[in-house]
Amino acid sequence: MTVTARIVLARHGESRWNVDDRYQGHADSGLTPAGHAQAEALAPRLAELVGAAPVRLVSSDLERARHTAAPFAAATGLEVAVDARLREVATGSWTGQTFAEVAAREPDVVAAAARGEDVRRGGGETFTEVRERVWAAIAEIAAEIAAEIAADPTAGLGADRTDRDRSGPPTAVLFTHGGAVRVAAAAACGVPAPGHAAFTPPVNCSLTIVDVVDGRARLTAYGLPGVRDAHAARAE
Repeated sequence: MTVTARIVLARHGESRWNVDDRYQGHADSGLTPAGHAQAEALAPRLAELVGAAPVRLVSSDLERARHTAAPFAAATGLEVAVDARLREVATGSWTGQTFAEVAAREPDVVAAAARGEDVRRGGGETFTEVRERVWAAIAEIAAEIAAEIAADPTAGLGADRTDRDRSGPPTAVLFTHGGAVRVAAAAACGVPAPGHAAFTPPVNCSLTIVDVVDGRARLTAYGLPGVRDAHAARAE
């Protein structure tokens, strides 16, 4: 079996609204000081995991993901490409509200979501819709890096390096969000859409690996701890 592309999904560091138990969706509250520290600590852990010369570095366009990606970008010299398809699920009118506030106002919808039903949170997206855009981005990036290395086996290795210096398969690191990670894992496992309910929310700065093996996606790891003292937080 040949791994033609590896996608490493990194969830962002702790945000202010993670701490406050608020729905974030497409809004941003910024990383906490602990979140920035997590991002700094994640960079060497991630570099160790991916080995020599990751080919691509991509982030959700939301600030909490971009700021988590920045230390790794600085460590590797890679430019961060931004892809809005890696955003968190849109939470509509729930955005900025606490979980308790929404549960008190819309108990039936919250209960349905807790059962795994694919409801629109605050009139926002369904997880099926999130899965479609996230998986499209992953499939596209995986195909591009596989083609790039097939055309030039030394791509990303720098001067005076050969393909023997590459310590693993062509790799893209994607900084994204809890909901995006969950639906990507479901898609890689072939769980029927939306599939997010089959996976617990990953903790901040955790790492999930999807490999493309002989043309088919495979979930290699889910929710690997990227840093110490990271806590589980709601995907939204």
